[in-house]
Amino acid sequence: MDFLDDSLFPENQEKLVITVAPYGPEWEPADFPDDIAVTMAEQVQKAVDCYNAGATVLHVHAREADGKGSKRLSRFNELLAGLRDAVPDMILQVGGSISFSPEGEGEKAKWLSDDTRHMLAELSPKPDQVTIAINTSQMNIVELMTEDDYAGSSFARPDVYKAYREMTVPAGPAWVEEHLRRLSAAGIQTHFQLASVPQLETVERLIRHGAYAGPLNLTWVAIGGGFDGPNPCNMMEFIRRVPNGACLTLESVMRNVLPINTMALAMGLHARCGIEDTLWGRKGQRMTSVQQIEQLVRIARELGRDVADGKEARRIYKIGTFYKDADETLAKLGLAPNRKAGERGVPRRMAA
Repeated sequence: MDFLDDSLFPENQEKLVITVAPYGPEWEPADFPDDIAVTMAEQVQKAVDCYNAGATVLHVHAREADGKGSKRLSRFNELLAGLRDAVPDMILQVGGSISFSPEGEGEKAKWLSDDTRHMLAELSPKPDQVTIAINTSQMNIVELMTEDDYAGSSFARPDVYKAYREMTVPAGPAWVEEHLRRLSAAGIQTHFQLASVPQLETVERLIRHGAYAGPLNLTWVAIGGGFDGPNPCNMMEFIRRVPNGACLTLESVMRNVLPINTMALAMGLHARCGIEDTLWGRKGQRMTSVQQIEQLVRIARELGRDVADGKEARRIYKIGTFYKDADETLAKLGLAPNRKAGERGVPRRMAA
């Protein structure tokens, strides 16, 4: 992404899109009973509260009536139907893992099978987005957590801690290409959750090869443990490599969330918050998902940056838009065109 001399002036920046992840599938209800929604009515109301606070993208996971993370598509369909009625302008973004919580004591935390995750393209009512990981990798979500972060929670149990420490993300090339194909065919936009520059490079190759043709909405996920850590040097290199036509959100973990989001707001990028990412405001102070949204809205106002409403967020994300081929996608994103046979030097777009 390019930054001009006036790129940090808020009046020149796109309105802020706030993504909230309020369902926290890794946590048990007793970990934060004041903010973990369990019943279907509570899960829908959580979305309403988050939307009213200023979030316009809802990262969706579902819970069963007993509080456990749901792996049933029918439960997701029920939740999506309720959300469509309650927050019609909110972008509904289903987490592509469905649920990564361990089934029982001593079991690994793992994503569902390839075939099951493909079924996310069959959700009804369909979501606006489904997130996708690129390239199989480690996802040790506890590596950057301190003992203070998870003290008194289910993560303090050795079996749970170990399960999340050993978690991996299955996202091999064949599965990724098939998943992209199914989502696009269903009219569902892909949201890329990326851990590092090499994964961003793979996304560009997928575009150049015609495996994905559409707007590029992506999140830099700086959670360590196989992903980039929340080091500003990592962040700026990732930002530098993202094409100007993409829409970039920053994400981190625990008390890294606020400083990373603050930098995102200042640079004209977008932010993600919620108890899936952090339970904390200041050290030792719990913060609900709604409170986290309200905090970002306050910071945006101090910076003079406007916050997008639901319809504006849909325009920014280009929800419902798809491109016809690699050439159009590359042009829309501001990437160099593919090389033509016999062409030497760096391919350049011709002026319209």
